[in-house]
Amino acid sequence: MKRIVSTLALGAALGLGATAALAQAPSTLRNVQNKGFVQCGVTQGLAGFSMPDSAGNWTGLDVDLCRAVAAAIFNDPTKVRFSPLSAKDRFTALQSGEIDVLSRNTTWTLQRDTSLGLNFAGINYYDGQGFMVRKSLNVKSARELSGASVCVQTGTTTELNVADFFRANNLKYEPVVFASADETVKAYDSGRCDVFTTDASGLYAERVKLAKPDDHVVLPEIISKEPLGPVVRHGDDQWLDIVKWVHFAMITAEELNITKANLDQMMQSTNPEIRRVLGVEGNGGEALGLTKDWVVRIVRHVGNYAEVFDRNVGPSTRLGISRGLNALWTKGGLQYAPPIR
Repeated sequence: MKRIVSTLALGAALGLGATAALAQAPSTLRNVQNKGFVQCGVTQGLAGFSMPDSAGNWTGLDVDLCRAVAAAIFNDPTKVRFSPLSAKDRFTALQSGEIDVLSRNTTWTLQRDTSLGLNFAGINYYDGQGFMVRKSLNVKSARELSGASVCVQTGTTTELNVADFFRANNLKYEPVVFASADETVKAYDSGRCDVFTTDASGLYAERVKLAKPDDHVVLPEIISKEPLGPVVRHGDDQWLDIVKWVHFAMITAEELNITKANLDQMMQSTNPEIRRVLGVEGNGGEALGLTKDWVVRIVRHVGNYAEVFDRNVGPSTRLGISRGLNALWTKGGLQYAPPIR
């Protein structure tokens, strides 16, 4: 009996110790508030997603997600700093605490979700891997690429997918591997390989950098699923919730037709869902550790999902990408947000 009591006492003590340890775990939100900005990991330069201009001002779909997080917390989208990271270094930077969130066209996979100590906070762009070739090759399909040399960036799902594609189709190829996206594109543009492969969004983004963009064509095949989204560290559920629901808030705002232009008018709406989303009623923001007007802050400073998509990668931009899978679920796409209630 004494042994049982001792064992129970020990278990209780260990449980209390674990609880105390969790209570003392550092809060990313608190750290961000204390330093006054969000540190966001992005690409080293990918048009439409994260790209600095000559003055060092960053723009892009992934950049705007980070600005939306800053807007929700500080009511100021400029309170974010950007760390340009290679594909190889991006996860280490997040694991080590060098950055608070990774928003760098990163594919959500089982291995990354389970073995790196990281959590994906959503999918802000549904993508798939494709191929780009010179029109002069007169190639109409990726299945005509047997024997081709293929420029690919190492340390990415792209490298694995292209190997699987050629193997599954009994085709031979010569991989020409580079450490960075810029090196890969420059090698393709200089003629060191026949084919350039990456996510389809990346093909359109990189094509605008080529010496003669109109001389190149993206082939029709999509050979993989590439759900791209922001990533945070394991162990801080509040921060995971904030990043996740910031993305959901932009989708919900689009669903309800809440835009930067009509925001003040929408705040006067009698629609109970709109009132709840904008914090006129309820306490959704407080549940996240934010203010009631967190969605108002996001839309006012950054916009809804459609506004972010259209100004960065949409049909009127140089990339000219249609919504496709990234349309709302009500319009044949996959973008769908749980209810804010």
